[in-house]
Parts: sequence; structure tokens; C-alpha cells
Amino acid sequence: MTDATRIEAKFYLPRRDFLLDVQFTLPAQGICAIFGVSGSGKSTLLRCIAGLERVPGGYCKIQQHVWQDGKIWLPAWRRPIGYVFQEASLFSHLTVEQNLQYGLRRIPTQQRGDVSRMTQMLDIEHLLPRKPQKLSGGERQRVGIARALVMQPQLLLMDEPLSALDDARKQEILPYLERLRDEMSIPILYVTHSQHEVMRLADHLLLLEQGRILLNKPLPEALGQPGSPFSSYQDASTLLHTHVAEINTTWQLARMAFHDGSLWLRNENLIIGQAVRLEVLARDASLVREHPQHTSIQNILPATITRIDNGNHPALALVTVHVGTTRFLVQISHRAAHDLQLAPGQNWWLQIKTAALLR
Repeated sequence: MTDATRIEAKFYLPRRDFLLDVQFTLPAQGICAIFGVSGSGKSTLLRCIAGLERVPGGYCKIQQHVWQDGKIWLPAWRRPIGYVFQEASLFSHLTVEQNLQYGLRRIPTQQRGDVSRMTQMLDIEHLLPRKPQKLSGGERQRVGIARALVMQPQLLLMDEPLSALDDARKQEILPYLERLRDEMSIPILYVTHSQHEVMRLADHLLLLEQGRILLNKPLPEALGQPGSPFSSYQDASTLLHTHVAEINTTWQLARMAFHDGSLWLRNENLIIGQAVRLEVLARDASLVREHPQHTSIQNILPATITRIDNGNHPALALVTVHVGTTRFLVQISHRAAHDLQLAPGQNWWLQIKTAALLR
């Protein structure tokens, strides 16, 4: 990564019962999920980057712009950031449109974002005349995101933006966050303790535990690495970036193509050419020596075993296979691995029972 495509930071912040001690480089593009259990330092790290916590001796550089080092300290109000909190703090006496316009008074006209574009992208045009009291939780959060974006920030910070919403409202707002990721060039640091949000939204993963970094990798690498610290938080799985190659209207199935093959799954109002993420759980995959002739499993791919590791239970093994250059994980028992005499370099058939659609 060049200076223009990365975020660099170093913070050492001791507290009475907590220590944040981190140094990292992140890509300045897409969504980086800052993940960890409550109390791991996720929100504190975001506050340090925003300048809301003053860290003596800290360092923060966004692309080519230094916000903090031994000589420079930009206060929060001078840092070109957008900040989205758990709950959108909108002015109750102003309409949605007035809330969006409020912060723009402080910046030159040429630096202001396109309000019309933001309202269209987040589907809030019809909400502009309303007061915040007349909005649902999901609508308020979309307005809060739009308000942050119209300031045309260099970096968008999101601190568990869905945690205050119920499941229905979360599902309502997730497609808008995906749209931001796919259509905006602004890098996003996204704090969450939700594995589902990480899988659906993130391009990169920064895993924190007790104020320290355990993992800093692109998400596909973090998932596909046996023994990864992230594996203790979630089921072993493979993340695939696919597109809709074919729709079978007779059986209501969609064929999802990836670099080295394709998978069939049920059609969920998909469109030909649409980009879709898929998650394949290791427990939903299996291996068979001969190509099966009579099976209910529709997804069967030629694969080569590349390594065998211990799973997250003494009875389980985690087998890494490659379909071309694409890596999959298969969870089986050690007994099965022994009986089948599995070994790296062998060619088998990979059966995938199902795949989760991550829109």
C-alpha cells in the first residue's frame, strides 16, 4: 500500500483498569471492521482516531495527511471525519432537511457533499420534511449517516451503528451500508461485535482483545486461516465474492459464479450480473473420493487437499482444500480423516450442502 491508500496509527493509552496499546496499518478503502467483545477497546480506538481522546506520543495518518505526531495535533473539529454513533443524535426541533443542512454552515461551499445524492442513496428524500420524532430507528440512523456524509469527510467512523436497532430494522439498513461500501470511495472504520455484520459488510478485519490487536488481515484471509484468532468467535467458513450468472425459473434457483466455479442456491429475487457475497460454513461441506452419482447435494466441485488442522473440538479436524485457486474449509471428524486416510495433495470431490446469501 502507498501513503495514498493506507491508514496508519499508533496509540498507547493507559487507564486505571484498561490499556489500549495498538500500532497498525489499514487499507484506506472499503470497510474495515473493528471487531471484538465488549470492553476490548473498539470505541476507544475510534475516539483516538477522531481526536476525541488526546493520546500523548500518538500517531495518526490518513492517506497523505498527518493528523497527529510528535509535533502535530489536529483537534476533532479540524479532522475531516464523519462520525456515526449507536444512536443518531438529531436535533428534535429541526426537520430532517434542516438537520442535514446544519453542519454545512461551517464549511466552504466547494467542500460540501451532494445532499441530493446522499438522500437518494439512503432513500430518505420522502423524510426531509419530518421531525426526528416521526422517524423509525432505522430511518433516524440513515439520516445520521447522510448527515455525516454531506460533510464530505476523508474518513467515516461508525461505532456500532446497528446495535440500537431490532433485527427487522437491522435488515432494513444493511443494504444501504453495502451500497455505501460499493459506491463511495471513502474508507469506513466500522466498530461491531456482530459476526454477521462483519461477514456481510467488511473487506478487512482488525480484531481487538483487551486493548491489543490479535489480527489485522483482509477478511477472506482471516476466515481461511486455520487457527486464526477470529475462528474462536465464529464457525469456520469460506467467504466467496460471486455474481449471479444464471437464474433457473423452473426450480427457483440461481447459479452464483466465482473465479474457479459456481454454486447453485435458491433464488432470493436476484438479478443476472448482481454481485453477491456467499458464506460457506465448513460444517456444511464434505469430501467424497468418487464423483457421487445419486445424491441430493447439488454443488459438487473437484478439489485438492492442501492441509489438515485440528478443529475447535478435540473430535474435529479442519481440512483446507482448493478448487483451483479458491480455498474452502471442510469440517469433519478426526475419525473420518483417519478412516479415509486423508493427506495433502490428494484429489477429492467437495460437496457443499448449502451456502448463506450475504447481500
